[in-house]
Amino acid sequence: MVYEFLADGFEVVEALFPVDLLRRAGIEVTTVGIAGTEVTSSARVTVRADLDGRGFELPQDAEMVLLPGGLPGTTNLLASPEVSRALAEARRRDIFAAAICAAPWVLDANGLLDGKKGTMYPTMSQHMEHGAFTGEPVVRDGKVITGRAAGVAQEFALALIAALRGDAAAEKVKQSIYPNF
Repeated sequence: MVYEFLADGFEVVEALFPVDLLRRAGIEVTTVGIAGTEVTSSARVTVRADLDGRGFELPQDAEMVLLPGGLPGTTNLLASPEVSRALAEARRRDIFAAAICAAPWVLDANGLLDGKKGTMYPTMSQHMEHGAFTGEPVVRDGKVITGRAAGVAQEFALALIAALRGDAAAEKVKQSIYPNF
C-alpha cells in the first residue's frame, strides 16, 4: 500500500498522475489529507482524500510514503507532525519514501536524504541541505525516489511502479498509456 499525503496547495499533476499509474499497475494507493479529507490544490482544484490525516499513524501495510510538491503544499507537509512521523517510520522500517518537485525538501528535512542523491525543482535546491542535488529528472537512491517537477510526473510514477513491482510492471503500464518517450 502506498500512502500519499495531500496538503492544501499541492500540485495536481504531481499528486494525481502517480496515483493513476500506480493503480493501473494494481498497486493500492490511499490518499491522506493532512488537515481533513477536503484538500485544495495550488490550482484551486479540490479533491477528497481517502483518509483524514489528523492523528494518522503509518499502517503496517505501508510499502511507500509519497509526497507531491506544490506551494504552499510542501510547506504544509513540512509543518505536519503526521508526515514527520510517517517518514520516521518509513526510515525505521526501510520502506520507500518518494517526493517530487519541492517535496524532496520534506524528505531532506526529515533525514531521509542524508548521504543520498536526489533531485527537486531546481530553484528549490537550496533547501536540500543533507542530500546531494543532481538536477536529473528522476533519481532513485536506495529506498528514496525523487522527481524534479510536474514535467516528469509520468517518469516519476513509472519509477515508483518499477521500485514496487519491477521493471516489467512499469513497462506494461508505460505501453498502455502510449507515452511520447
